[in-house]
Amino acid sequence: MARPADPNARTDLIAAARAEFVKKGLRGARIEDITAACGLSKGAFYLHFASKEALFGEVMEQVRQQLDGLSRERMERMHRFFAEHGHPDARDLAERSERYATFVELEVELDLRTLEVMWEYRDVMQVLQRGSQGTDFESLFSVMVDREVERVAGEVRRLQGSSACHLDVNPTLFGTVIVGTYALLVQRMSQLRDKPDLAGWARDLQQIFREGKMRREPVPAPVSAPRAVSSRTSPRLGTARAHTRKTPRTP
Repeated sequence: MARPADPNARTDLIAAARAEFVKKGLRGARIEDITAACGLSKGAFYLHFASKEALFGEVMEQVRQQLDGLSRERMERMHRFFAEHGHPDARDLAERSERYATFVELEVELDLRTLEVMWEYRDVMQVLQRGSQGTDFESLFSVMVDREVERVAGEVRRLQGSSACHLDVNPTLFGTVIVGTYALLVQRMSQLRDKPDLAGWARDLQQIFREGKMRREPVPAPVSAPRAVSSRTSPRLGTARAHTRKTPRTP
């Protein structure tokens, strides 16, 4: 009777392969090392994947689907928010209005979910950035970045068309700043052993993007130090000196 297939084999192979790809890069990783790490045979590997590149491509497709899904959800929820509440403006920001607070909370929620996906696949993104040279995936990270920059730029242009965004903002430059920030963050994540406070990151990102580094409250005016009083100009000191001056003796 044929031995039943291990239901966990596919998941175990993917986990072992991801670890091997980080250590040796996509080209340097060997299928026999991947299967040995999870106690399976090479035959078991080929039951599930045609090659290690096919395995990596499948994982990248999972990443793409999750990030694309979040991007679509972000646009849908933003458009719904604008339709229901209007666009937050400079007055909302200055007064920290309820509309502004609700909008920021929505952005923080979506940013956090994006950061969670990046943390889950930080090893895969590391391989894509630094371990895919000489493979068909070598330029994929740049393609993903360029596509996301254009998506953000397109959204800025749409907001400019409805007068909800500064017309003097360069959409492509804005998209580059946003996407570039996330690209550096995922690189930072790949160097961390413990999971950081992603909720804190998401909130800080919103403050940086929307308010910059300027203080929220006015800077208090410096307290002036009391002026040193000169004895030459002080009547009191001059009088005191006059009283203590010695009277010349008469001969």
